[in-house]
Amino acid sequence: HVQLVESGGGSVQAGGSLRLSCAAPGHTHSTYCMAWFRQPPGKEREGIAYIHHDLTTDYADSVKGRFTISKDVAENILYLQMNSLKPEDTADYYCATNWRLRCTENPSDFPYWGQGTQVTVS
Repeated sequence: HVQLVESGGGSVQAGGSLRLSCAAPGHTHSTYCMAWFRQPPGKEREGIAYIHHDLTTDYADSVKGRFTISKDVAENILYLQMNSLKPEDTADYYCATNWRLRCTENPSDFPYWGQGTQVTVS
C-alpha cells in the first residue's frame, strides 16, 4: 500500500498562484508515474498533469502553459505549480500513482490516491 499526502490547497483570487505538494512517506516517486487529477464540484475526476518515470511530462489542454508538474527526487515530493489561476480551476485536487513507468489518463488505472486538497479560485 502506498500512502500519498497532499498539501498546499487554499483560496486564491483569479490570476494568482498556488503550489500543491504530494509526499509519499516510505516510498519513492522516482521510479513510477505520478499524476495530478482534479474533480470540480458536480463533475467527474479528470487528469491534468502527468510525470512519467523518465521525468517527461504531459498536460491536459485546460492547464497547459499555466501549470507545471515536477518532482524533487531527493526529497521524494511531487509538486504542481499553478499559475494564472481561473475560477474554473476550482476543484478538489488529488495526486495519484498507477505504479507503472508511464502514466495513463484513466483514473481507474490509478490504485493509489491522496486524500485530496481543495483549491478555490474566485
